[in-house]
Formats: sequence, structure tokens, C-alpha cells
Amino acid sequence: MKKIKIGNRRIGTGEPVFVIGEAGVNHNGRLDLALKLVDAAAGAGADAIKFQTFKAEEMVVASADMAEYQQKNLGVKESQLSMLRKLEFKEEHYPTVIKRCKERGITFISTPHGGIPSIDLLKKMKHPAYKIASGDLTNRPYIEHAAKTGKPILLSTGMGTMREIQDAVHWIKNSGNENILVFHCTTNYPTPPEETNLRAMITMMKKLNVLIGYSDHTEGIQAAVMAATLGACMIEKHFTLDRSMEGPDHAASLEPSELTELVREVKNVERYMGLPEKKPTKSELKMRPLIRKSIVAARAIGRGEKITLDMLRFKRPATGISPAQYRSVVGKRAGKDLPKDHLLRTTDYGA
Repeated sequence: MKKIKIGNRRIGTGEPVFVIGEAGVNHNGRLDLALKLVDAAAGAGADAIKFQTFKAEEMVVASADMAEYQQKNLGVKESQLSMLRKLEFKEEHYPTVIKRCKERGITFISTPHGGIPSIDLLKKMKHPAYKIASGDLTNRPYIEHAAKTGKPILLSTGMGTMREIQDAVHWIKNSGNENILVFHCTTNYPTPPEETNLRAMITMMKKLNVLIGYSDHTEGIQAAVMAATLGACMIEKHFTLDRSMEGPDHAASLEPSELTELVREVKNVERYMGLPEKKPTKSELKMRPLIRKSIVAARAIGRGEKITLDMLRFKRPATGISPAQYRSVVGKRAGKDLPKDHLLRTTDYGA
């Protein structure tokens, strides 16, 4: 599978897992909160922080209802348009937030939720990658427009069928862009364990032949760590400064200390997974003579006695003949007197 590059980080099999702290709209339209979110993501060790770029009118019609989870988390019922207007990431805030990201050594990414105008706005800012949200999985003109930038496309697949995902990947490749990562995702906030379906990642790896990541909407960090173990090379997780803050996504987000734990545990996965070949490690090679066993005399064996299996035992250390070679010893005659617990050598017996 082709590796991709975002900023100065290579992403793919054998590379450290790339972790995105999804700030989304948890800035509540405020620059000060956006900057604090940058600091929190950087402090947690995330590789990138992701916001959302849109004008509410470019994203939703006036009559569209709020999602059930949004009504529950906000405690009010209003139109999506009214809600989203208060959550816009103001254009004049971008330079300040991007500058803070550079200062903190974290990559700035934003989802162009507002369609093609949002892609074009981010393109002017030399945006390093384009996240396609699950709601745009079937939005062909939008996907093709993003793909033609040549930047990596991070495609989220919540609510999607395999056929729809394959079509979207095909549109990206036909636009001349092979820099693709597909997120497994369940569009439910929070996602219950029985709807997480991490095994779908394995199917996607086989059928799509592109990099696979996981956009996590479950509670806690367990699913993200499991996804990394299954081969996800990018993890995305919502976070907030405080889950009790007002807004549609805060309640289903991690707080900074939890994001720190997620980053630490996901990064550890690569260390634990290691290489795909089975061979002794350097430390094991040192242990092998101490832990493995040799063929020893179970009792005193007299010179000339024919050695039988019941005359042998298999004990540490492994500095003599390996038990794997016991058949080369059984049936031979002792060439000299051998005391009990003697580690047999090839010079101790003859034909």
C-alpha cells in the first residue's frame, strides 16, 4: 500500500500511528478556545489537530433538523442552520491558529464541511490534507475537486456500504490522486461497542488496497488502541477542554488527560507489534542457553551400556546436546562412565 505524507510525517505500514485530535466545532466559534485546543492537543502528543471549515449556509438548508444526539447534548431543539452559525471557524482566525500550530509543532488540518468553497479556502492556505467527512462519501463532485489538489485524501466512511466506499476511492484515483487513506467509522455519537465493528477494517484493507485508519466515536480509548493493533495507521478522536461545556460534540469527546493517554497507548502499539517475522530477539538469544535444556544422564551409565530413552532426562542449561536430537543418542553405547546429571556430549558415546 502506498504511504502518504502529511507535513513532515510519513504515514503507512511500519510507521508510527498518526494521531489526530479532532477539535471539530468544540471551539464554540471562539478564537481563545481554538488556541487552547491547539495547546491541549500538542501537550497530549497528538500529531495533528483538526477543525471544520464551513459557512453554515453552504452546509445545510434552513429547514434541516438537528440530529438526535445534538438535541440531547444541547438540551434545545433548533434548526441545524441556527446551531451551525454559532460554530463557524471564522476565516480571520485561521492565520493565528495555524501560527500557533507551527509554534507547538503540531499539524493543522480542517475538514472542508462547506463543500467546494471550503476546499478552495483551505487550498489558499496550503492545506496539507483534506478530510472528507462521512456525510460527503457519495458527494462525487466535491470528492473529485478535493482529489485534484493532489493532497492526501482522508476519506471517512460512516453510514457507507463497501460499494459506496469503492466508488469514492475510484473517483479519487481517477482524478489522478493515489494519496488515499480510508477511515473506518460509525456515525453514532457515542458509538456503542456492538456497532463499532472493528473487523470491518480487515475487509477494507483487503478490498480497497489503500491505507486504513479509524475515526473513533466510542467512549474511552479502548477501541482506538484495538484499531491500531489491527493495523490502523491513523487514529482520529474527538477531544474537548471540558466535557461539560455547551455544544453538540463536547459530551462525546475526550478531555486533555484522556487524549494524552490515548496517544501514549496508541503509540505503544507499534512498539508491541514489532516486526512480522518470527525470530529470537537479542535479549532472547542471551536467555536461550539458560532456559532451554540439554540431554543429561538420568542415572549413572556404565561404559559400554546401551543408552535407552529411560536413561535420559532433559534439563537446563542448554550447553549440551539438544533434546531435539535425542534419537541420535538412543541406541548408542556409552564410551565411558557417565555420572548422573552429566550433560551428554557427542564424545560420550559411540556406535
